[in-house]
Amino acid sequence: MPDRAEGGKLSAEPESRAGKIPLSTIRDDLTDADRTRVQAVTRPATDFSKAEKFEAMSGGAGTSIASVNQDSLSQFSSNITFQEEESFKLGNALFRKLWVSSPSSTQASDGLGPLYNARACQTCHLKDGRGHPPEGSADATSMFLRLARAPKTDAERAAIATHEVLNFPDPVYGQQLQDSAVPGLAAEGHMRIGYTEIPVKLAGGETVFLRKPHYWVDKPGYGALDPATTLSPRVTPVMSGLGLIEAIHPADIIANADPDDGDGDGISGKMAVVRDPQSRDLALGRFGWKAQSATVRQQAADALAGDIGISSPDARRSHGDCTPAQTACLAMADGVQARLGDTEAPDPILDFITFYSENLAVPARRKASFAETLAGKKVFYQSGCVSCHVPKFVTRRDAANKAHAFQLIWPYSDFLLHDMGEGLADGQPVGVASGREWRTPPLWGIGLTKLVSGHTFFLHDGRARNLTEAILWHGSEATKARDRFAALEKADRQALITFLESL
Repeated sequence: MPDRAEGGKLSAEPESRAGKIPLSTIRDDLTDADRTRVQAVTRPATDFSKAEKFEAMSGGAGTSIASVNQDSLSQFSSNITFQEEESFKLGNALFRKLWVSSPSSTQASDGLGPLYNARACQTCHLKDGRGHPPEGSADATSMFLRLARAPKTDAERAAIATHEVLNFPDPVYGQQLQDSAVPGLAAEGHMRIGYTEIPVKLAGGETVFLRKPHYWVDKPGYGALDPATTLSPRVTPVMSGLGLIEAIHPADIIANADPDDGDGDGISGKMAVVRDPQSRDLALGRFGWKAQSATVRQQAADALAGDIGISSPDARRSHGDCTPAQTACLAMADGVQARLGDTEAPDPILDFITFYSENLAVPARRKASFAETLAGKKVFYQSGCVSCHVPKFVTRRDAANKAHAFQLIWPYSDFLLHDMGEGLADGQPVGVASGREWRTPPLWGIGLTKLVSGHTFFLHDGRARNLTEAILWHGSEATKARDRFAALEKADRQALITFLESL
């Protein structure tokens, strides 16, 4: 590996078994003067006596400075044009749209399922915030089980190696367990969760109990799942700032990758390589719990098809996740209307949903310059959290939307895959991500979880009931940072939590 550069790690031109990945490892969108300027403003903080310049504006010029309330994650980016506000609002309406089963008199709204997890995007992404496990009720609409198995044959292994597929679905139940169905069809079953309490001692004598979850499928509607099928629980992530994440130049993400731990610091961030579903070119995955999607549009199309059962020009699956084994599902009517197009959500529906998703504003920081916040920020740095939760980037000058171009943003993520240890492992490989690896989630907006979403459940499956538990679940590459946190005096631990709550 080459030597470190200022503010990050350099990696050689990335390779895959299919050949070189067509991703630039230099900021080819910048002049030399720009490059110097970007290096200066993204350099890690060393002075914790005051807030950094523009630190409170987490999403750059698009940051929302609206009043802090339950709608804090649902504002549009402040720097989009007046005409773009119309597109955002149309996208918002479609994001909230309730789809119905076919046939229906409301022909522009039918095509639901036939098997599905939700009737609208907003059902899972309530208030555009964080999903939760079904605590104390049967409500599991913002959490579901991914179903997949590892490759079994040389041909399947080759398909994974060349990034043609991410993994292989259950032969009957498909890619995810769908707990709802249209009239006349049986649902696939229901996710059930049990917990085992694990005590963890902290400095000063405090004991924290972590919940280790166990998952199973209750009342499977189509027989037993394949013995090789793994269950991976996923809560819906926060929607803010997705367009800005897409506008980060690949070179800045690749610069932090160190898959072989060449510098010996124990952290081996790895880039997720995926294949763009439209161009079929190799691309950098940056969205989803395992960075399995390269673009916001892909995320939207996959969610429409997989979660709701609605086809679009980018995911032409009018029967959603129905498999060949589910003949009754495939025999159901779909919602394709020839006069409207050849999919259930024809153009420009996906365009508007994508625009909405790309332009949900990141909220401004609260109390960024307060002494207790700055004290916690110092502990966050000293504990090594910034090794993966990289504080800031400057987006590319040539971003597709001017509102996203050349913005100093503060997502607190490197958008790389990291081994998080056996405790958080789901045993489900997704593309290049192993069953122990997860993408570093961005932290911006995390302090508004309770206000917006009405809970404080964190991590990919909501097992952590607060931020302290979330930190203590970190393992493997994050073990040193976790142990430093556990060894802190109580006041310093609280300072770090206060800092996170300001994001």
